[in-house]
Amino acid sequence: MAKTKSLMLGFAIGSVVGATATLFSTPTSGKELRTRARIQGAEWKNVLADLKNDGLRLKDQIKSTSKESTALLRNLTKDMKKSVNHWRKAVEPHQKNIYEYLENIESSLRDLEEKVKKG
Repeated sequence: MAKTKSLMLGFAIGSVVGATATLFSTPTSGKELRTRARIQGAEWKNVLADLKNDGLRLKDQIKSTSKESTALLRNLTKDMKKSVNHWRKAVEPHQKNIYEYLENIESSLRDLEEKVKKG
């Protein structure tokens, strides 16, 4: 946020300096110069007010989006926990069979190794 403020402030100051330099470097009468300065001052005031309002809207939008994403992540986490628990409950009854199957495979491999060594 500090970078954004610095950028906006730099933009505003640079614009004012540029506008002032342009006003003073053009060949015009004093009255015309003052009128232009007033008009451009009012325009820059409006531009700065618009930038401020846009910044406030952006800040509110970021805050709102942050809240929404926090809620979304919370719900996603809950859903994932439920899915993992359902998966565990589905796999648990078969876990013993899987271990027995793996033990049978290991036993068969050992038997095969012994036959290969003897043969």
